[in-house]
Amino acid sequence: MPLCFIEPQEAIRVVAESIGREARRQLLGEVVRAWVDEIPDDELAVHYAKAVEELDDDDLSMLAAWHASLEVGHPIANKEFLLGAFMHLGDHRREALRIAAGFKGDDAFEAGVSEEQALDTVLPWLSPERLLQLAAEALDLYCWDRLGSDN
Repeated sequence: MPLCFIEPQEAIRVVAESIGREARRQLLGEVVRAWVDEIPDDELAVHYAKAVEELDDDDLSMLAAWHASLEVGHPIANKEFLLGAFMHLGDHRREALRIAAGFKGDDAFEAGVSEEQALDTVLPWLSPERLLQLAAEALDLYCWDRLGSDN
């Protein structure tokens, strides 16, 4: 029996409701990465500031450690340093935002924010092409989950 969906974002939602916890976490990570990829360059700093503002001390430390791996000075695990260093990251700015948004997403996931809320927030901002790619990734995760992951 073939599955048919009118819109890729509906396929993503159905898959999210049909998979286990670890696969859902991975799918939400893919959704966040897709969203970051779609942000125009001139808006990256604004979104990074919002993501960093909501991080706890442990997440700030891990983000600072990532900065240290890039050798952009001696990183300090505080919001002011991380925000100030962002523009000096060059091609790594998107990755910094992915990491910060990922920490924020993990915290929301642990706090019980539903996948539905996260999908409602992010999916409308994605391009049709990106939604198709994400739907294909969602189906891969569905198969992975159903074929024997350690969920």
